[in-house]
Amino acid sequence: MDPKEIAKKTGETAKLYFSTVKEEDKPYNLWKYFDKDLAKDMSLYITGQMYSREKIPHKTRQLITVAALTVLSKPDELKLHIHAALNVGCTKEEVAEVIFQTSIYGGVPAANTALTVLKEVLLERGEA
Repeated sequence: MDPKEIAKKTGETAKLYFSTVKEEDKPYNLWKYFDKDLAKDMSLYITGQMYSREKIPHKTRQLITVAALTVLSKPDELKLHIHAALNVGCTKEEVAEVIFQTSIYGGVPAANTALTVLKEVLLERGEA
């Protein structure tokens, strides 16, 4: 894929996934603070090449991501991807069910943390 196409895909996918995330909560802005060139490269790869792949639907990708981040107990990153899951059409019930299912593998404390993050995101969005 040519660089212009990757840049276009990066912008489209970032808007699709993260349009409801506050600017200060976007990892790209943190990366950019320390290294502008590396931030661009990371964004082009992660958002423009990985997240924009069409092998699985965006809804599936985000539910997988929610599951992985729940089990890994990564609430900050989970918040971003709960926004992304809702932005691509996942329901709050689907996101909650994925979190409940992960309690078997990641433990109830990890699931409780993730449900707290889901609740916070829903309240932020006025969707509680």
